[in-house]
Amino acid sequence: MSTRTASLAAALPGSTDPDALFEAFEEWAAGRDLELYPAQSEALMELVSGQHVILATPTGSGKSLVAMGAHFAALAAFQAGRGGRTYYTAPLKALVSEKFFALVEVFGSENVGMMTGDSSVNPGAPIICCTAEILANVALRDGGSRTGADAISQVVMDEFHFYADPQRGWAWQVPLLELPGTQFLLMSATLGDTSFFTEDLEKRTGRDVALVTSAQRPVPLNFEYVLEPLGEVVEDLVHTHRAPVYIVHFTQKDAVDRAQSLLSMNVATREEKAAIADELGDFRFSSGFGRMLSKFLRHGVGVHHAGMLPKYRRVVERLTQRGLLKVVCGTDTLGVGINVPIRTVLFTSLVKYDGERMRHLTAREFHQIAGRAGRAGFDTVGDVLVMAPEHVIENRKLVQKAGDDPKKLKKIVRKKAPEGSVNWTDKTFERLRDSEPEALTSHFTVNHAMVLNVLARSEHGEDPVGALRHLLTANHDNETAKAKHVRQVFRIYRSLRQAGIVEKIRVRGDDGIERPGVRLVVDLPRDFALNQPLSPFALAAQELLDVESPTHALDVVSVLEATLDDPRQVLYAQERAARGEAIGALKAEGYEYEERMAMLEDVTWPRPLEELLTPAFESYKRGNPWVSDQELRPKAVVRDMVERASTFSEYVSRYQLDRTEGVLLRYLADAYRAMRQTVAAEHRTEEVEELTEWLGELVKGTDSSLLDEWERLANPVDDDADTLVGDGPLSGAGASEQVRPVTGSLRAFRVLVRNAMFRRVELASREAYTALGALDAADGWDADAWADALDPMFEEYGDDAIGITGAARSPRLVEMAEQVDGNSRRWAVRQVLDDPDGDHAWHIRAIVDLDASDEAGEVVLHITEVGSL
Repeated sequence: MSTRTASLAAALPGSTDPDALFEAFEEWAAGRDLELYPAQSEALMELVSGQHVILATPTGSGKSLVAMGAHFAALAAFQAGRGGRTYYTAPLKALVSEKFFALVEVFGSENVGMMTGDSSVNPGAPIICCTAEILANVALRDGGSRTGADAISQVVMDEFHFYADPQRGWAWQVPLLELPGTQFLLMSATLGDTSFFTEDLEKRTGRDVALVTSAQRPVPLNFEYVLEPLGEVVEDLVHTHRAPVYIVHFTQKDAVDRAQSLLSMNVATREEKAAIADELGDFRFSSGFGRMLSKFLRHGVGVHHAGMLPKYRRVVERLTQRGLLKVVCGTDTLGVGINVPIRTVLFTSLVKYDGERMRHLTAREFHQIAGRAGRAGFDTVGDVLVMAPEHVIENRKLVQKAGDDPKKLKKIVRKKAPEGSVNWTDKTFERLRDSEPEALTSHFTVNHAMVLNVLARSEHGEDPVGALRHLLTANHDNETAKAKHVRQVFRIYRSLRQAGIVEKIRVRGDDGIERPGVRLVVDLPRDFALNQPLSPFALAAQELLDVESPTHALDVVSVLEATLDDPRQVLYAQERAARGEAIGALKAEGYEYEERMAMLEDVTWPRPLEELLTPAFESYKRGNPWVSDQELRPKAVVRDMVERASTFSEYVSRYQLDRTEGVLLRYLADAYRAMRQTVAAEHRTEEVEELTEWLGELVKGTDSSLLDEWERLANPVDDDADTLVGDGPLSGAGASEQVRPVTGSLRAFRVLVRNAMFRRVELASREAYTALGALDAADGWDADAWADALDPMFEEYGDDAIGITGAARSPRLVEMAEQVDGNSRRWAVRQVLDDPDGDHAWHIRAIVDLDASDEAGEVVLHITEVGSL
């Protein structure tokens, strides 16, 4: 274990005395050239003294260091046998993972664990990083019953403003309600009025609450409302040394379009462009968006949004950190702790779409994003600029052009805001600038999992009915909302009784009086609400599949895909493509416009096995009601890629996913994890194993960082801390890392070979001879050669001569000899064509060149024969 990695754990003073703890942490920080700000010192003194702390200080004021000090004090108590575990929570899995590695670096891997729902690493560690929902479910299940080393002695809640999130806010509230013996550190730059939380925490826990606030930013901000054209503003910022500039947009498309528009501007000098090119080195940009990003970066302009591949976001962050990018065009993800150092934040709008309507930013949203301006240690001031609406800027230009000429001024036709749009003005800007963030509002919710978690407390002697009553009456909602929660609990209780999950009992109280009670009849899985809730259903549903079916492997994929979160952009793209194809077919069949539009209502993205899985899920819910609030989502993304024999780039191109390819990759990585973890042994056939390995290779070959991180989480090694946090040169930081040869996994390569062969089958079934010629003309198989070879088959069997259904895709119709004349780097492949009569007399033969495939990064094969036996 490296000294640097374990330095903070080694700095523990061997005492839980508050002064000793504070001095030890302060000394450790000083050893890293970190001088504590007054607010940091105040918060840490309160924490080591055992008080709750609400830390409401600006972005960049060092809240992360305070959190580290809190864990330091809790770890000292744990090791002294005087306290339990300390939990760090954040709203995003990515932030939890980032914090996990940061804490491993300073406390050592033996002291830090993580739970995010799909990853669990060292869960018995004294310091646990987890999503807010994980901690909330632990608190619901155990309440304050944990004791000793298992107790939750301290909770650090980062980004606590998520308490007000309508969908997820309950998870930030539950620990406050259910862990009265726990010390809390609540942190955010945009908390607003915190008096409610101060009073509520003191009343519930009997422990003092220290509110540590500071309007004093380490780097003060200048605010400005801008009426000049954006191009001129950016040019001025760059040339007056106020870069890096982050230009904030509220759609990914707008961010990319803005970057494109900046290519006509000299953002970087020739020397700076050369430095960028040197830093990029042999970084591998794929086709599509990758090529576009490469062009932007080499011009000095970055793009950053959640739809990008992780490796692309990382290279933008790294180039910006090294001072090589002057401008980054991105979305408002800037406000959720991304790692891009910024001098100036430039808002292109004060209006965003929130999923339901266009509206002005809230003061919290505005300050959350604006607070990213100004880099501590680099800048003495940060700038926040807000652009006026485009029509206002255009009108100002027209007035300036007219000058003092009254006739010209009179002739000006002033532009108006687009009809139906939400406008903003300098008054909107001033209101947001001068307003404190809105007070956080409660959004408590009740569902089956919550009720079952509380009922499970009977396992350790608690009264679950009393616990539920407390939860329903003590939450922070108003009385009207509380009454709704009570009605919801009764509905859930009735469903649990009907399912035979709970029963009524009589419970004798401490006063000797018997009262009505409730008892669980079944043993609940310990972690039923902590991990992927539908994984057990996926295992159970596999019993419905026929292992001997030619589509068995794809059906296993479809069962798993139905339990994964929807990649909405991908599904909408599939639906658009399906509707486009349907319109063409309906037109060809002579349907009128109104009829076509009506029929299109039923066209959606593919949902294989829906008729099988939907009733199975309804039945499963009756016996497992904790999934009643979950939704089964049949879809086919992985299956679609297999059936179309698509590479990642081909799939992105087909559905025009260039700007959201990161969404696709994250989904594929989730599917790969599910294939690894959630396939029953009897269904893990050779074909399923091949598909699993192919999917892993596909994800790694596109961007290995997602799976690399997942693998690292299971095996964190302190000595590799420098590597894990990516301090190496750009060319080795998950970007142009050594690429595994495409034949590195022969099992996955076999899938690629079958895909390449079936691609020809699919084209042949449509008599797409020109496309076939484009693939194989170099080997003498141009369009005419393919037509000459296959026309006799169509004459014999008719228009449907070549099948492309599940049976046609069966691996049984592909023969592979994995050597030719003793050479294992050349394979002979025969793809049998599935004809209507099942004769299987026609085939396509090819030689696969493995060395050429490694060089090309894809299957290289040479057609040698097409015909009948």
